Amino acid sequence: MKTSSTLRWSLLALIILGGIAWAATGNAIFIRMAYLGLVLLVGAGLWSAFLARGIRVRRDARLLRAGVGEVFEERFEVGVSTWPGCPWLEVVNQSTLPGAAGSRLLTRIGRREKRFYAARTLLTRRGAYPLGPTLISAGDPFGLFPVEKHIPAADTLVVLPMAFPISEFPPPPGILPGGKTIRTKTADVTPHAAGVREYVPGDPMKRIHWPSTARRGRFMVKEFEQDPQAEIWLFVDGQSNVHIRKEDEQLPLIDEKLLLRRPKVNLPCDTFEYAMSAAGSLAQHFLRNRRSVGLACSSAKFTVLSSERGERQVGKLLETLSFLQPDGGIPVLGLVTMQAKLLPLGTGVILITPSTNPELLLAVEDLQRRNLRPVVVLLKAATFGGESGDSDAIASTLLAMSVPVCPVGYGDDLGAHLSLPAFYFQGRYYPKYYFTTRA
Repeated sequence: MKTSSTLRWSLLALIILGGIAWAATGNAIFIRMAYLGLVLLVGAGLWSAFLARGIRVRRDARLLRAGVGEVFEERFEVGVSTWPGCPWLEVVNQSTLPGAAGSRLLTRIGRREKRFYAARTLLTRRGAYPLGPTLISAGDPFGLFPVEKHIPAADTLVVLPMAFPISEFPPPPGILPGGKTIRTKTADVTPHAAGVREYVPGDPMKRIHWPSTARRGRFMVKEFEQDPQAEIWLFVDGQSNVHIRKEDEQLPLIDEKLLLRRPKVNLPCDTFEYAMSAAGSLAQHFLRNRRSVGLACSSAKFTVLSSERGERQVGKLLETLSFLQPDGGIPVLGLVTMQAKLLPLGTGVILITPSTNPELLLAVEDLQRRNLRPVVVLLKAATFGGESGDSDAIASTLLAMSVPVCPVGYGDDLGAHLSLPAFYFQGRYYPKYYFTTRA
């Protein structure tokens, strides 16, 4: 901008000085210089004015949801519809997505010509990021009158937390022997049909029982009873003062061509990011095993996602985890007190927390007293740069209470540390890796 302003003032000075010199000397060369400067100034201004109305930029993405560690690909389409075309055009991607690619400098775009290119970005942070705004800079060949065009974001990319494959994890055994159903009506479709009732507006068509409908002459729908398999609930501690986070290191510049090989991305030194990845990994593991999974998090806005099963629930849980932040004020005991009373007997509750407060033991005792099945994923805050707490003592006490404990430290492989033997502990049990990864 500063350079273009200098050039404009230089041409204006050339016009004025050429006119004065011609009036003083009568030499034709001076008036020709003045005319040349005037033609350049007016021509460049008209070129830029027409160009500003003819630039079109379009951004398309095949997927608007992707996980941390994946490569997000976006397609840019740049076109110019006005004569005589565009000698140069700069596309600046102003998205807040970390390491966002897509900025380009294009040259010699003719009238009604379109240019296409793809931009690849390695996703390193979960959250929601608008795909834009986009700043377009163009102008005449001399850069005398550059024009800018701001295009607002039309879509938003949701970056899901990184998920790790889990081979096995202690499942809750349920509360009813022999596979008997629980005599409680449910809105879900289960293998246990309880009877039929009259159709109510809003009932899905797939639940209509056609033989009863034909016999009675009116629509009848099937009712189902609750599945005896116990539910799984993920309780994530979102209290702000228990989580540890180091300042993010500056991300290295990565060549987009190298992203085709998908380089490895590590989780940041942040206990809450590890908690989100652990919750997402466990949710995928149980849902793929056809279990019903719910979520509760004590963030600033208390978040509860009712338990369901199926692939749809996987997307709902991961998308919810993408937006959670450790900004709550409710301790883990308060989270358990508010939510545990609403859970059916035999539910498996997985507590994910870095807290070493003795209230964690009270929360586990409360779950056991309600005939629930707790498991604790204990994030060792000392390995994340926090103060050295009593995580070892807490883990030992929990194990003495026959509560499975998964200690996880910074740099540990979540998939390996969450893959515990698939049974509940009847006595003291210490995973082999517990002593090798102690803070």
